Amino acid sequence: MTDMKLVVAGASGRMGRMLTRAVCETPGLTLHAALEREGSPAIGQDAGLLAGVGATGARITADPLNAFLHADGVLDFTSPAATVFYSELAAQAHLVHVVGTTGLSASDLARIEAAGRHTTIVRSGNMSLGVNLLAALVRRAAQALAEEFDIEVLEMHHRAKVDAPSGTALLLGQAAAQGRAVDLDAHAVRARDGHTGARKPGDIGFATLRGGSVIGEHAVIFAGEGERIEFVHKAEDRALFARGAVKAALWGRGKKPGVYSMMDVLGLD
Repeated sequence: MTDMKLVVAGASGRMGRMLTRAVCETPGLTLHAALEREGSPAIGQDAGLLAGVGATGARITADPLNAFLHADGVLDFTSPAATVFYSELAAQAHLVHVVGTTGLSASDLARIEAAGRHTTIVRSGNMSLGVNLLAALVRRAAQALAEEFDIEVLEMHHRAKVDAPSGTALLLGQAAAQGRAVDLDAHAVRARDGHTGARKPGDIGFATLRGGSVIGEHAVIFAGEGERIEFVHKAEDRALFARGAVKAALWGRGKKPGVYSMMDVLGLD
């Protein structure tokens, strides 16, 4: 089989450069094109040089139609608006769309689901093996432990992160809700301030910390009477997300249209 030709969206950003590097270093993949927003100072630069892997001939463009032409897939860790736009174009071109974008609204997700009727989409709030294994463990623990164990999700990220709770925290909260067979939106508590009253049985709480250069730390706490169980994951290198994304792209090649998760990619479901 020929190399899979991938487009990196948001190629000049920190994560975009990581994705470019991962594509160039992974056998079976070729960097086909690189995208940035209109007006970016990176337009016209060689994406490989920008990522520190040498010239690739893929110059950064703001034209997704041209970038997607003859491509096989797109790696997308951009913004909700850009991701929805790319999902619709990827559906038309039948490209594998790997989505690591967080902060997506319900309407954004609905449009991505619609695009998934026409092409293969792999979407996850976190592309790392460790986090997805953690989510599987959280789901099993929530299923095994009754409501007398309160569930709290704690996360910390760098000062520049713009969405809260993080996509990973929501992924873990969703895993806990699935284990309890409840709707996360109906049981999530995302903020506490003032006289809140006692904690309600069945709540899934979220606490958000921001500061410094923390890549990502997450903990899921099951707090019972006289005992506490904690699941913790600490990301020490952003490259792990890029490695997961290229693994997802390779997995998605040739799959039937649909919206898949990293759980599917890793066989953890």
